[in-house]
Amino acid sequence: MFILSLLSLGVFAQDNQKFDVILKLNGDELTGKVAEITTEEVKFAYKGETLTYVIPKADILKITYASGRIEVFNKNPLPSETAQSKSTTQSSISSESHHNKVAILPFTFVRDGQSAVDAMSDRAQQECFNYLSKHSGMYTILEPRTTNALLIKGGVNAETIKGFTMDDLCNILGVEYVMEGIIMVNKTTQTSYASGTNTQKSKTTNESGDKKKTSTASAYATTTQNYETSLNLNVFNDKGSNVFGQERKSFWQDQDAYKSTLEYLLKRTPFYQK
Repeated sequence: MFILSLLSLGVFAQDNQKFDVILKLNGDELTGKVAEITTEEVKFAYKGETLTYVIPKADILKITYASGRIEVFNKNPLPSETAQSKSTTQSSISSESHHNKVAILPFTFVRDGQSAVDAMSDRAQQECFNYLSKHSGMYTILEPRTTNALLIKGGVNAETIKGFTMDDLCNILGVEYVMEGIIMVNKTTQTSYASGTNTQKSKTTNESGDKKKTSTASAYATTTQNYETSLNLNVFNDKGSNVFGQERKSFWQDQDAYKSTLEYLLKRTPFYQK
């Protein structure tokens, strides 16, 4: 009975014995006894074993000793710190290689409340590039084909673009500024024009040769469809700030009236130089 009690006490004492716990960077926990710590490694024996293992300190996050003391070896950065570091790196790249570069996004073209085909958006984007590239001075205007290819590679399209901030788009395109435009064209009234003619001629009506004058009349009518056009133009920098924004209605009423309105607004952007 006495022997059994001693054995029970020994098991109880072993169960309550505290051990050192090594937490590695990959999440593994090693329970046992730390025998020695050098400048580069930790010597360690697992619980219930005598064999000593060597663990590089570079693999260890922290050690919680049996006494309760915690020693941290490699501190993982917080997500906010990682994001800040990434943002700082991107900002540095932007300031060096993106300076004075401008990309024109495909225009949003809305006709009678419905999004127009991509061809109209690309056409307006190309017209914007053609005009602005002739008056850009020290600014480099990215060619639309290059812009659109980079957007596709970056996973940006008409459906997903709302999930990207303007500074995101600047980094994807490698520019300091992005320009976006919205063109809205709506049918309004119709204008009709009419013209007519009245002619007279002689015609023989009997055998005696008597002639009778007759007259004919004809009328022509044409109808022209009128349109109301408005254009909204915005420019954002690689920090997401809006550096230019204006909206203007077209004076003319044809369906291509946006062209003259676009030139009017481009002359007022920070990039235009005569």
